[in-house]
Amino acid sequence: MRKRLKAIAIAGLAAATMSLAGAASAQSVEESYKGKQLQVVIYTPGGSTYDMYARFLIQYMGRHLPGNPTFIPRNMPGTGGIAATQFLYRIAPKDGSVFGTVARNIPFEPLLGKPEADFDPLAFVWLGSMNRDRSISLSWHSSKVMTLKDLQNMELLVPGTGAGADSEVIPLAFNALFGTKFKIVRGYKSTSDATLAVERGEIDGIAYWSWSAIQSSHKHWLDDKKVNVLLHTGPEPDPEIKAPSIRSLVRNDDERAALEFILARETLGRPFLAPPGIPADRAKALQAAFNATMKDPDFLADAKKRNVEVQLVTAEEVVSVLKAAAASPPSVIERVKKALDR
Repeated sequence: MRKRLKAIAIAGLAAATMSLAGAASAQSVEESYKGKQLQVVIYTPGGSTYDMYARFLIQYMGRHLPGNPTFIPRNMPGTGGIAATQFLYRIAPKDGSVFGTVARNIPFEPLLGKPEADFDPLAFVWLGSMNRDRSISLSWHSSKVMTLKDLQNMELLVPGTGAGADSEVIPLAFNALFGTKFKIVRGYKSTSDATLAVERGEIDGIAYWSWSAIQSSHKHWLDDKKVNVLLHTGPEPDPEIKAPSIRSLVRNDDERAALEFILARETLGRPFLAPPGIPADRAKALQAAFNATMKDPDFLADAKKRNVEVQLVTAEEVVSVLKAAAASPPSVIERVKKALDR
């Protein structure tokens, strides 16, 4: 009798669980988000440009998401963004209640064989990016390195903010491909620490810094002519940046293919993504809300006031860039690995 009663109880519990699961799945997106708080994972410490972009986004995104939820930012620094990425990939709830922003280089790391990057970048639900970026190299005004040609003849001490971070990876690649002479001084925790070190004279400049970041946080360096802009990474001459493109140094197709792979990350700018496997309706709602926020007149007016560069890169475009990178010939991948000293 006891066994029979236990079996009945287990069957009842299973039926109740299935009923609750069915009720949850039957919820509309609005019902699932109304009155809720969504967690937004940020791979950098507070005060970084990625942190600023994420906190700016969530001031407006709730008005475009059914149910108008609120957002809680959660900074999760560590291992150059791998920790936050692994959290989103393996641990975060897959119910649409969590999304985040990670370093734009992270989706390319599995292709380059980084052991810690054991995830499939195409499995994530990509929301898009808040801008497509181009970057610059610069030296402090007192440095002897004042031009790209100087940089190919004299060392420039620049900060490294972590193994695998763009601040270390990109200058190594430029050195290997084009003979620049960046010398990385490792141990800086963030770009904020690095900029202070430049101003104190500990280092001579910054090898790789996004144009949007310097515009939003250190535009006075440019306005007051505190720095020499040595190069930019854009594909065309840039009227805003009075310096040559690194692409002008390309000598052959192999170098061009390797450089294009390395700089593909710039299309991703400030990327946002959600865990794999979230319900399709919530994935579409998050993507639509992200797109709508990037076109919100109030958001754009505020961005202009804050001097924050915004340019929508859709989820579809992010996926297209990643698929193109994944389809690169093995010879290109090997050339990139060699350039990055992998």
